[in-house]
Amino acid sequence: MTSRIDVIAIDCHDIRLVADFWTAVLGWQVTEVEGDDYLSIGPADGSTPSIDFLRVPEAKTIKNRLHLDLRADGMSTADEIARVESLGATRVDIGQDPSVTWTVLADPEGNEFCILGQTRQETH
Repeated sequence: MTSRIDVIAIDCHDIRLVADFWTAVLGWQVTEVEGDDYLSIGPADGSTPSIDFLRVPEAKTIKNRLHLDLRADGMSTADEIARVESLGATRVDIGQDPSVTWTVLADPEGNEFCILGQTRQETH
């Protein structure tokens, strides 16, 4: 047996802002709320992984050491990038070479993530 990822935890200052962004990006739903300091989202079918948002007092100040890589599913990569930008994502430069095949973005609190160049359909 091996381990598997069950939950991804994201520290943030405004858990509702960041959770609402990721819920819209992933098409997930809120699955658990504990006061003003904790909120969890996940797929409607209850599968994992889920994402927990934990309130912290400090703002993000440096590049993430861990980030999510997303792949467009059912639409072009360009359309997916435009969609997540309309939800509040911003493009960021973390020093990536201009020739990379992915796009680096940040959520409303600056947590970086990537949208990979090939769609899910193009990889299968």
